[in-house]
This record gives sequence, C-alpha cells and structure tokens, in this order.
Amino acid sequence: MAEKKSTFLQMIRAPFLSSIVSPLLIGTILSYYISNQFDVLNFIIVLIIGICFHTATNVYNDIYDTLQGTDEINLNRNEFSGGSGVIVKNPALLDKMYWIARIALIVAVCCSIILYFRIQDNLRIILIILTVLSAFFSKYYTAIPLKLAYRGWGELSVWFAFGPMAISIAVIGQNVSLSPIVYTIMPIPGISTLSILLIGQIIDFDADKSAGKWGVAVRHGIQFTGILYGIVQIALCANIISLSTLILNNSWPILISLIPYVVLLPKILKILLFQANEIDLMKKAAALNVLLHLIFSTLFIISFWISIQIR
Repeated sequence: MAEKKSTFLQMIRAPFLSSIVSPLLIGTILSYYISNQFDVLNFIIVLIIGICFHTATNVYNDIYDTLQGTDEINLNRNEFSGGSGVIVKNPALLDKMYWIARIALIVAVCCSIILYFRIQDNLRIILIILTVLSAFFSKYYTAIPLKLAYRGWGELSVWFAFGPMAISIAVIGQNVSLSPIVYTIMPIPGISTLSILLIGQIIDFDADKSAGKWGVAVRHGIQFTGILYGIVQIALCANIISLSTLILNNSWPILISLIPYVVLLPKILKILLFQANEIDLMKKAAALNVLLHLIFSTLFIISFWISIQIR
C-alpha cells in the first residue's frame, strides 16, 4: 500500500507542488491586507485549482518529454531536474499518466466553474482567462504541436504561470480586484520558480540539445544561463526590498525572507559561474537552489503575515 502511494506521488512530482502553493498563499495574504476579509471556502477552491493544474502540468511534461526523447536520453536526471523518469523506467504507466493529467485538468476546471459563481461579476472574465491559460500551459508547455518549452517560450511561461497568474487567481478568489500593489508582488514567486528551471536547463543541457528542446541554456549557452540566474535572483531581492521599504511603508519583517539569499546564493553562484561543467557540483547547486526556494517562500509567507499584523 505504501509503495503504491509513493509511486503516485513520484508520478505527479509532489514535492514541486510547493511552487504553486506558495504564490496562492501570498496572494491570499495580500488580499486580506487589502480587504481585511478572508473567504475560507474560496481559498480551498483556489488551492485545489492550483494544485490540480500544476499536477496536470507536471504529468504532461513527463509524458511529452518522454515521447519526444528528452527524458530517455537524459543521463543526468536527478530529484531536482530531468523529470520523474517514471515512464522511462516503466512504459506501461503511460496510459495511467494520461488519466492522471486529464482528471487533474477536469477537477481544476470544475472547481473554476464553482469559483465563477462565488466571485463578483467584474472578476469573472479574469477567472475565465486564467482558467483557459492554465489549461493551455498545462498541456502545451511540452505537448505538440506548440511545445512551448521546445521553442524558447518555457522560461516566460513558467514565470508567468507561477507569478502573475497564480497571484491573480488567489486575489480574485477572495473577491479583491487587481491593483498596483498586487502587480508589484506578482513577479516574486515566478522568479523564484524560474530559478529552478534555469539550473535544471544547465544540468539537462546535453539531453535538451539532442532532443531539440531550445531552452535558454541551449540557445545562449551555459555561462549565459548562469549569469541570467544571478540577474533574476538579484531582481527578486530588489523587489523584496522595494516592497518592504517603499510600497508597504517600512514593513521590515519582510526583509527576513532574504536571509537564505545571504547564506545560499553566493554558494550557488560560485558553482554556476565557475564550475558549471562539473555535473556533480551542478546537482549540488540544484539542491541548494531548491532549498533556497523553499526557505525563502516559507519565510516570505510568514514575514508578510507578520507585517500585516503589526501594521
């Protein structure tokens, strides 16, 4: 029984679902800051929508990366990049993977329909757009004929889905309209998740290049990708600082979320900029970056909530 559960969690890449939970929590806290109200049922519905769309994305990603040969030729797969490898190890699970993805999409869309009738009329068009885009990205991130990740649109898609889109559905789910302060927070979770993708592309460089998956690493090189990683992480830190000092009027507790950056980012950058050709060290960098992502996300959620309470 435990083995079956473990296999299912591996198939949906459950540990990475935290990447969608985090922005949904951030958006909900932001909504409470704006409106001083919290709709528990709507929050649960939004959480189910986000987790199901992300589950569908993870599973479809594995399916189509395998069918197009990327996962099969990837010799550097690890727990932080390269997919789950479930279908490569057991091709008989392909049909089950399809069903998991389809059911996840159906549940997400059904919950979106329920949410439609629980939010204000002026917010419903936004929900429709977000639902359509989420379903689109879930499948066509890697699926033919569009396969966005293979055509150089993967990075933008990941940032947009886990940043602006995730924050938006969390906010409108609480019947709060989008506003300048919402737009300011939108980039943060997207950048944090994008950083995982960038390091993964460096590790998967050979497999991606052979399979024609034209991510930024294949298009512009490993060194460029390492520099880009540093730039987007610095941009995230700048966003946090401006948010705490200017936009939220000296909400200093938010700065606590940058502590893991002080400790971990220099170690990661050292590997990316000077030792990126050593796969074992790159896998270490990937592990450190996921740790950075998780600690930062947790601290940001907690410190953001504290900032609201002491205002």
